[in-house]
Amino acid sequence: MTPTSPDRPLTPASRTVVPVLAFAGITVAVMQTLLVPVIKDLPRLLDTTPGDATWVLTSTLLSGAVATPIMGRLGDLHGKRRMLVASLAVMVAGALVSALTDTLVPMIVGRSLQGFAMGAIPLGIGLMRDLLPPERLGSAMALMSSSIGVGGGLALPAAALVAQHADWHTLFYGAAGLGAVSIALTLLVVPESPLRARGSFDLPGALGLSAGLLLFLLPITKGADWGWASPGTLGLFAGSLVVLLLWGWLELRVAAPLVDLRTTARREVLLTNLASVMLGVSFYVVSLVLPQLLQLPADTGYGLGRSMVVAGLCVAPLGLTMMFTAPLYARLSARHGPRTTLIIGLLVIAVGYGGGLGLMAAAWQTVLTSVLLGAGIGLAYASLPALITGAVPASETGAANGLNTLMRSIGTSVSSAVVGMVLAATAHDAGGVAVPTMRGFRISFLIATGAVAVGLVLALLLPRRSSAAGGVPVAGGARTVAPGGAGEVRAGFRGLVLAADGTPVARARITLIDRRGRRAGSALSDGEGRYVLAVPGGGPYVLAARAAGHGPLAHAATHTGGGGPVELDLALPGETVPA
Repeated sequence: MTPTSPDRPLTPASRTVVPVLAFAGITVAVMQTLLVPVIKDLPRLLDTTPGDATWVLTSTLLSGAVATPIMGRLGDLHGKRRMLVASLAVMVAGALVSALTDTLVPMIVGRSLQGFAMGAIPLGIGLMRDLLPPERLGSAMALMSSSIGVGGGLALPAAALVAQHADWHTLFYGAAGLGAVSIALTLLVVPESPLRARGSFDLPGALGLSAGLLLFLLPITKGADWGWASPGTLGLFAGSLVVLLLWGWLELRVAAPLVDLRTTARREVLLTNLASVMLGVSFYVVSLVLPQLLQLPADTGYGLGRSMVVAGLCVAPLGLTMMFTAPLYARLSARHGPRTTLIIGLLVIAVGYGGGLGLMAAAWQTVLTSVLLGAGIGLAYASLPALITGAVPASETGAANGLNTLMRSIGTSVSSAVVGMVLAATAHDAGGVAVPTMRGFRISFLIATGAVAVGLVLALLLPRRSSAAGGVPVAGGARTVAPGGAGEVRAGFRGLVLAADGTPVARARITLIDRRGRRAGSALSDGEGRYVLAVPGGGPYVLAARAAGHGPLAHAATHTGGGGPVELDLALPGETVPA
C-alpha cells in the first residue's frame, strides 16, 4: 500500500486508517483501566499485602512513562507503524504473562510490559500527520488524542461486568485479544510513514530520562505509603532533580538528542505541555471519585449503593462524550484554532467540576457530571496534538507528541497520589475499614478545579500565532533560510522541486498546510522545477509535495510573515515500495 500524501485524496482502503489507529489507542486505554474494578481485591487475589499490591498499578504507570518518549523517537527514526506494532506486541506478551499467573512478581512483570503500549498514542498521531490530507487531520488527531479517555470510559463497565461474572484473568485474555486484533488491522490497513528523522538513537539520553522519571514518579505513587517526609521519599525526589538536570545538560550537547529541549522550550510547546499536566490531573480525579461514591453503601448517608457494573455505566458517558466531541473539535478548531478550543474545553471542565460539587446525591447527577467533564476533557485533549504538531518540525512529531503524552501521564500520577492522600486523610473508620467521606470527595473536586484554573491561565498565555523566526530543520535534509531580498511574492516560499538524483521535477504539486492542518495554498512547479507559494501570515507550515513517479514528501518550515520569500528546495524520494 502506498503512503497517502497530505495532498492526495484518500482511497477507500486508506479511509480506514483513522478508525484503526483510534482502535489502537482505545486498546491501550482498556489495558490501563481493566484492573480498576478489582483494585480492592488485588491483595487477596495475589496473596500479598495491600502496599505490595499497588505495584501492579504503579509498574504499568512507570513503564508507560519511560516508554512513551522513547517509542516516539524510535518511530521518528525507524518508522512509526513499525514501532506502533512493536508497542502493541509487547503489550500482548505482557497481558499473557499476567493472565497465566496468580503471584505478585510475574504479575508486576506482565503489567510493566503492558505499559509499553502507551507509545501507541504519539505514534498514531504522528502517522496521521504524515499520511492524511489536511481536511481530515484535525478531527483525526482529536479522536486519537481522546482515545485514552474513550477507551477508559468504555472499559470500566465492561471490565466490571467481566470481573463480576467470570474469572478475573479473563480481563487479561481480553486485553491480549484486543491487542492482537489491533496489530493485524494496523499491518493490513496502515501504511508506513515515508518521513524519517535524521540522526541516531540517543541511548544515554533514553537511560537518563528513564532514571529521572523513575526517581520522580516512584515517590509520587508511593509517597502516601512511605510517608511524604520520609528520608526515602525526599531522597528520591532529590535524586530525580539531580539526574534530570544532568540529563538536560547532556541533551543540549548531543547532535541528535532523544528530546530536543530547544524545541521543547518554545513558548507554544512549553505552555501546551504544562497545560497537559493540569489536564491529566483533572481527568483522573473524576475517575477516582465517582466510582467510589457510586459504590459506597447508602447507609453511609452519602453513598449511592450501586453495583460495580452500574457504577461503571454511570461513568461511561465520560468516555463516550469525549469520542463524540472529536467532530465538534474539528469545526471549532477550523474556525477559531486549537488555542481557543483548548480554552473552551477548560472552561467546560471547570463548569463540570464546579457543578459536580452539588451534584452528588443521585446516580443521574453523576451521569450529568460525567457528560459535562467528558465534553470539556474531549475538547481540551483534542487540542493538544494540533498545538504540538503545529510548533515542531514534521520529522519530530513522534517524539514531541510522546513527550506531551508523558506530561499527561505525570498529571494523572500526581492526581492519583494527591487525591489518594486526601481521601485517606479525610476517611473515617467503619469496623476497621477506612471509608472515604463526602468531605474528601468535595476536596478532590476542588483540587481538580484548581488544576483547571492553572491550565486555563497557561492556555491564555499561548500565542495566538507562533512567533518562531528563523530556520528550522526539516525532513529530507533541506533547511529553511532567513528571508532574503525581494522576490516575485511579498512573503512566502520558493525554490526547486528535485528528484532523488538532483534533477528538477516539472509539474509537481506543492500544497501549503497551516498550523491548524488546513490547506493555505497550492502551486505546480514549472518546466524547470521552480515553484512559488504565498503565505497568509507568519508561523509554522508544512509543504506537502508529490509528483508522478516519486514518493510523497512533507516538509516543516517556518516563515516570519515579513520580508521576501524563504528559499526552500524540496527533494522528493524515489517511488515508494508497496507495503
